Amino acid sequence: MELKFLDSKSSSLSEKAALVARTKSSPFSSFEHSVGVKFSQEFSSCRVFTKASYLSSKGTFMPKRAISSVDKEKTAAENYFYQISTNGAGSSLFSRNVGVFDACDDEYGGVVVDPDRLPVNPDAFAPMLQFSLSHWKMKGKKGIWLKLPLERSELVPVAVKEGFEYHHAERGYVMLTYWIPEGPCMLPSNATHQVGVGGFVINDKNEVLVVQEKFYAPSFADLWKIPTGFILESEEIYTGAVREVKEETGVDTEFVEVIAFRHAHNLDFDKSDLFFVCMLKPLSAQIKVDNLEIQAAKKLWLICLMHHQYSDWPEGDSLQSQ
Repeated sequence: MELKFLDSKSSSLSEKAALVARTKSSPFSSFEHSVGVKFSQEFSSCRVFTKASYLSSKGTFMPKRAISSVDKEKTAAENYFYQISTNGAGSSLFSRNVGVFDACDDEYGGVVVDPDRLPVNPDAFAPMLQFSLSHWKMKGKKGIWLKLPLERSELVPVAVKEGFEYHHAERGYVMLTYWIPEGPCMLPSNATHQVGVGGFVINDKNEVLVVQEKFYAPSFADLWKIPTGFILESEEIYTGAVREVKEETGVDTEFVEVIAFRHAHNLDFDKSDLFFVCMLKPLSAQIKVDNLEIQAAKKLWLICLMHHQYSDWPEGDSLQSQ
């Protein structure tokens, strides 16, 4: 015997609520009257709903509870299904609750599903997702945002099968979206840029703090450059520049101003890149290299740096002016 929900893509609400139990014969007329079973001799099947009082044009029962609750924000339909074994020797009566996901509306007419209140049972996720989509379509909702934590990653293929698409992913979750209206999706795209910073540390003697990376392409083997890196999430540009210099060289600095920036495209992961160079004033003298990222660090005259004179640069382990 096989139990299954009708396809949500091609079925009406009443059909989605129906569960078909296939059997070889249907000699259950007395049972039909007592629990509300409708048997079809033509299809050798039965549809079972207690309190069923509505019959659609296609002969499918729809429970009173489902009819009365479709306009409510929180919709739940409890159906009782009669399961018949293929040999007719056994049967059981069980129930299943299908409801709408806990979610909140966003300011653009969309829905944001609460990731902390997803169904515990993975088997309940698919029918609940189908039921929720039907409810949101009736409500005229637009974009659906479904955030699945890493520990619920088994739900990703289920959501994708129902039409959800990847939006973005972080270390602890993946964000999926679903666009309901006809026409192009109007949801905002994932982040398009990454932001980098460089610390141009210069003292009163026009000596600049430069570093040599530990890991580099062969063409940059002899390159000396200013300390650089990416800003962190929610970090200010000037704060990121000060932090990168401290991490790579051990030198404390103070932000002065942004002196240059550039905008480039199709870099890492096909993202665009914004890079800001910040002038910084040294507050400490001792250089202490970060051995994980940096091969060497030293102070160099600005005039030499400008002319790419990689030899005969004055070196030292102290940056502050005396």
